[in-house]
This record gives sequence, structure tokens and C-alpha cells, in this order.
Amino acid sequence: MSASGSFPIDLVLFGMIAAFLVLRLRSVLGKRTGYERPEQPIRRDITGAPVIEGQAEPVAPPRPARPLPDPASPLGETLLRMQGIDRGFDPTRFLDGAEAAFRLIVTAFAAGDRVSLRNLLSDDTYRAFESAIAAREAADETQRTEVRAIAAATIEGADLRGTLADVVVRFVSDQVNLTLGRDGQPVTGTDAVTEIVDLWTFERDLSTRDPTWRLAAARSA
Repeated sequence: MSASGSFPIDLVLFGMIAAFLVLRLRSVLGKRTGYERPEQPIRRDITGAPVIEGQAEPVAPPRPARPLPDPASPLGETLLRMQGIDRGFDPTRFLDGAEAAFRLIVTAFAAGDRVSLRNLLSDDTYRAFESAIAAREAADETQRTEVRAIAAATIEGADLRGTLADVVVRFVSDQVNLTLGRDGQPVTGTDAVTEIVDLWTFERDLSTRDPTWRLAAARSA
């Protein structure tokens, strides 16, 4: 207080200015309770994938359609009998493995990878694939194959003879298949994406500890 006992005018002015600034800031910023992460604007890269914190989030490929057979149908009953022999057999997990095997076998055949094929094919099927690879090599041809997408993978049939099980899977896939001659020019196929429907038969002895289902037959649908 001054010698005259009056309240200092400068303190009153400073208090009014401070109160005005507080009210102004609160009206602009709003109130926050606790820790709140500031919102990040959603941006997208040229593929349409959202970009978060400077990194593009990958767009997951669509999962192929995998409807399972009705358990009350003859096909469903056969699958249940397989489960009775091998408690670890599950149709959904089987289709996961079948799709992975489909991609591996298709690309290994195109690359002439006999080692990978030997572990995934039955003896008769391996001999047929190896013969086709040898003929391609003798003609000095190369094959380019890409599995772009698998639209569907469904169980079409099943058979159980004792403990030997066969399961037929229908694959609907988008592929690029092109065979090139020694001059690099196309011999067969096309570099355009084509929908291909295949029926593959996988076999396994359910009484063994080997969990591998091997390709026993393959044909176009």
C-alpha cells in the first residue's frame, strides 16, 4: 500500500490482464483432464494406406473365403472322422496350411526348386513335376509365375481309408503365368492377371507324427 493508504493501480491492472489472458486461452484451447495425446491428422500415401506418425500402415490383403462344410453333411462327417483319429486336425487350420502350401508349390515349380517341392509332394506328383521342370530346362525356357491373390480356398471333398486321409481343396486365385523362350520372348501364357481355379488333393497318414499334408494330385477345375 502507498503512503496514502490507496491500493496500487498497477497491481489492479496486472491482475485484470492476467485474468483476461486465462479466460482467452481457455476459450481457445478448451480444458484437458489427465494426459491426452494430441490428435494427429490422417494422411494417406499414394496407395491409399493411412499414414500414422510418418509411417504408412500396410493394407492387409483380404482373407480368402473359407466356408466350412456342414458337419451334418457326408463331407462334414468324414472330416469329423479324421478328427477322431487325429485330435489335432482342424479344418480351419488345415486350410491355412493348404493356402501356404499352394503359394509355395506354385512358386517353387516356376523357379525349378526341386528341394522345396520334394518335401511338399507325394512321390508320384513329385515325379510329374520334376519331369515338367526337366523338359522346361531342356528347352532353355523359364517360367514366371506370381500368385497375386487367393480369393477362395474351400474344402470340396474328403476321403478316409483306414488312417490315410485325402482332402480336396478348391483354390480360386489371381495369377500371372508366363513362359519365356531362350530369346526372352513369350512362348505360352500372358503377363496379364488371370483368375485360375484349381482342385488340389492333399494326403496324409493321420496315424503318424508327421503333420505334413502332401500334394497328391492337381488339376484345373
